[in-house]
Amino acid sequence: MLADEIREFVFKEFIEPARKQSKKTAVIRAGDIHKMMDLSDRMPAVCAALGSNKFENQFNIKRLNIEGPIHGANALFTFEI
Repeated sequence: MLADEIREFVFKEFIEPARKQSKKTAVIRAGDIHKMMDLSDRMPAVCAALGSNKFENQFNIKRLNIEGPIHGANALFTFEI
């Protein structure tokens, strides 16, 4: 399922490295994920995956804020890790 793939990708590329660096937060731009995963017309899926409670629960993180267009490339998701 694409949402699971997106969540796993974001964890491996952003959350896990931030934890290893002892960072308190991670800011993730939806458009960056879309591009890095070489997706086409799947921006709503990226935003939905990042905005889901499942993502927070699965990786023990907390969404602190969402800025920008909720289903756009410039949506910024801030997580406490």
